[in-house]
Amino acid sequence: MLKRVFVAPDPGRVRLRFAARGVLGIGFAVLVSGVAGHTLVGMVTGGLAALLALFTVTDATVRGQAVTTALLPLAGLPVLAAAAELHDQPVARDLTFLAVVGAGVYARRWGPRGHSLGVFAFMTYFVAQFLHATPGRLPELYAALLLSVASAAAVRFGLWCYERRMPPAAVPAPPGGRGLARVTTRQAVQATAGAGFALVVGQVISGERWYWAVGATWWIFVNTTSRGETLVRGFRRVMGTVLGIALGFLVAVPLQGAHLPTAVLLAACVFGIFYSAAVSYTWMMLCVTVLAELLYGLLGVLEPALLAVRLAETAVGAVGAVLAVLLVLPVTTHAITDAWIQRALRCVHSATAEAAARLAGDESADPAERVAELEQLLARVRLSVAPLVHPLNPLPARKRRARHVLSLLDDCAREVRGLAAVAADPEASHDARLAAACWRVESAVEALTGGNAAITAPTDRPTATDPALAHLHSLEQALSELAHPLRTASERRLVAAE
Repeated sequence: MLKRVFVAPDPGRVRLRFAARGVLGIGFAVLVSGVAGHTLVGMVTGGLAALLALFTVTDATVRGQAVTTALLPLAGLPVLAAAAELHDQPVARDLTFLAVVGAGVYARRWGPRGHSLGVFAFMTYFVAQFLHATPGRLPELYAALLLSVASAAAVRFGLWCYERRMPPAAVPAPPGGRGLARVTTRQAVQATAGAGFALVVGQVISGERWYWAVGATWWIFVNTTSRGETLVRGFRRVMGTVLGIALGFLVAVPLQGAHLPTAVLLAACVFGIFYSAAVSYTWMMLCVTVLAELLYGLLGVLEPALLAVRLAETAVGAVGAVLAVLLVLPVTTHAITDAWIQRALRCVHSATAEAAARLAGDESADPAERVAELEQLLARVRLSVAPLVHPLNPLPARKRRARHVLSLLDDCAREVRGLAAVAADPEASHDARLAAACWRVESAVEALTGGNAAITAPTDRPTATDPALAHLHSLEQALSELAHPLRTASERRLVAAE
C-alpha cells in the first residue's frame, strides 16, 4: 500500500505540485488569520476552509476554477449561520444537517462546480459541529472563512498557477438520466438515508461527537457512483481510520498539542492528503485521521477514549452507507462501469481523429486535450471496477477478466499518448494509410460501444519508419482484443461487483 502511494506514476509531477501548493496555500491562510488576530478556533476554521478551496475545486479550466472558488462563500456562509443558530436546538439542527447532506450530493448533477459547492456546504456545517460554533462566534468565523478562501485563491491563481502551463483535464460528470433514473438523484436519497441512520446511532454512542458518523457516511459517497464503489470505499475508510488512530497513539497523543511539532505534523498530514488522494483513499484517510487528532490536541481535548469514539463513529457511518446503497434505490456497478467504458472508448476515437487531423496539417487540431480527458475517464473506470479486483473479492474468474479489460484499456491509452506525441512533432509527415487506419479505429469503437463487437484484428504490420501507423496498429489490436470480454451484455457483467 505504501509503495502504491510513493511509486505510483506522477506525470509532470502534478500530484507533487498539488500537494506542495496545498501546504503553501493552507499555511498562508492560517498565517493571515493569525495576523488578523483570530483565535485558535478561527484559525482552525480558516485552515479547513483553505484546504477545501484548494482540494475540492476541480473545474477543467483555470477560469472555471476561479469562478467556483469565488462561489464557495455563498455556499458556506448560510450553512455556517444555520449551524450556529441551531446549535442549541438538536432536532432542527439534525434535520438541517440531513437536508445539507441530500442537497450536497444532489448538486453533483451540475458537474464539478456543483460537486465542489456541495462538499464545501457540507463541510462548513460539519466544521461548525466540530468546533461547537455558537451565534456569538459567527463574526469571527465569517471573517476567517472569507479571509482564508481569499488567501488560498491568491496562492492558487497568483503565486502558483501551474495549470496555465498544462492542457485542461476534463473531469467526467456522472451518468445522466431523468428523475430517479439519474444517478445523482438516487445517491442524494441514499446519502440522506445513510446519514440519518448514522446520525441516530452515532448519537447513541456519543452525544457530543455524533457528527463523525455522519461525516463518515458523507465522504464514503463522495466520488462514488455505484454500490460496488461505495462498498469498497467504506472498507478503505475504516482501514484508513484504524491505521490513523494507531499512528495517533504514537505521535498525536504524546504531543498533547505542543505548538511547533504539531504544526510540522499538520503540514505533513496536509501534504499526505493532497499527494495520496488520487492513488489511495486508505492513505488519504490515514492522513485525515491524524490531522483531526492533531487539531484536537491543539484544542486540548485529545485523549485515548476520544480515539475509540472516533473509530466507533466511523464504523457506524460506514454501516449506514452500506445499508443505504444496498437497500435504497441501488445503482448497479455493471451499468455504471459499462457507461464509463463506453465513454472512454469514444474518447479513444476522438483523440485518434484529432491526432490524424494534426498529422494531415490541421494546426487547430489538438489531441492533448482528448488525451487528458481519456486519463480522467480511465481513472473513473478503475474506480468502478475496483470492487472486482479487490483482494476480498471471492470470484477469481471475474477478477482476472476485469484486470484483462483494464490492461487493454491501458494499452489503448498508451498508444493514444504515443500517437499524440508523434502528431505534436512538426517534422512528422502525413501518410495516406493513416486515414484508413483511423477509419478502422472508428469502426472498432462503434462496434464496441454499439454492442456489436465483431471486430477484425489488423493483419498488416507497419514498417519501423512509420511511428504513427505503429501506434494505430497497436491500438487496433487492443480494441480487437476488447471485443471478447465486451461482446454481449451478459459478458459485460464481468466488471460488475455483484
